[in-house]
Amino acid sequence: MKRFTTCLAALLILALAVPNVFAVSEASVLFLLISPTARAGGMGEAFVALADDVSAAYWNPAGLAFQEGKQFTSMYSKWLPQFNLDDLYFLFGAYRQSIEGLGTVGFNITYINEGEQTITDETGPEPIDTFNSNEWALTLSYGTLLSEDFGVGLNVKYIRSNLSPVGAGAEPDNGQANAFAVDFGILKKNIFVERLNFGLNIANIGPKITFVDASQADPLPTNFKMGFAYRAIDEEFNRLTFVADMNKLLVNKNQDGTSDGVFKAFVTSWSNDNYIFNFGAEYWYADLIALRAGYNWDDAGEANYLTIGAGLRYAIYQFDFGYISAGENHPLSDTMRFSLTIGQ
Repeated sequence: MKRFTTCLAALLILALAVPNVFAVSEASVLFLLISPTARAGGMGEAFVALADDVSAAYWNPAGLAFQEGKQFTSMYSKWLPQFNLDDLYFLFGAYRQSIEGLGTVGFNITYINEGEQTITDETGPEPIDTFNSNEWALTLSYGTLLSEDFGVGLNVKYIRSNLSPVGAGAEPDNGQANAFAVDFGILKKNIFVERLNFGLNIANIGPKITFVDASQADPLPTNFKMGFAYRAIDEEFNRLTFVADMNKLLVNKNQDGTSDGVFKAFVTSWSNDNYIFNFGAEYWYADLIALRAGYNWDDAGEANYLTIGAGLRYAIYQFDFGYISAGENHPLSDTMRFSLTIGQ
């Protein structure tokens, strides 16, 4: 009987790949929590209340409501560079287009390649075959204005996990699964004072994902995110924006090893102290050059790190770079993101 011995390695990679490391034993398809753009990555991954480009589809689909025209972005990152695995990488692509009288629609795809794995039989460690592990999600987005400074947005996503093509031991099924989820967001501009935005997004709301049978299903990484963005300087040649987010994973695992359903977890998950706070700043000079910095602080103390970034814009083209400085031997340290955005 075949078994996928290194599928556990793929799961470990995902566990290390996201800042919400407390979620490792509580949820599945953790790649959905990886920040997908270099711009926000350089700002400490705080973007829910700014969400002013095509990547809003991930951070807060309500941000699409305020955008006009067409825009496309793509991102590449060699993930977890500390492991020196050439076949471990993360890709993101997104497109949005405004429709007069209707709002803004878009779609994006998120893909993580977890590398080549080996299959062994149950009698020894000798490899008998190989396979590639990967996971991806396709998302359709819509945002519309309810008033001049208040927008709402919705995502509908299909999720595919390909951890292994074979079962484990006597298990009849394999390490492949599908799931569906929705995101909902709001964005209010000029709240309390002028140039202060408030954003809120609840992502990955959906039923548990099943690999083998329903009794062993794992919850999706449903995530609550809220934050503020403040344009401190808004001049013709100088713009400075400060951002701050708070993240909470809405997943709760019980002492008997079972996990609460998605709606029950909306209530029970708040009892633990696993919160993540993100802070950042972005400075633009003359819409040509951007400098960024930020900090990710995990209340559980396991994923604290600094971020820096930069951007260069020419006409309708924008190139962004983001870098994580997480300290020696941290799996996220030296992670770099590169993004290209086309459109206004």
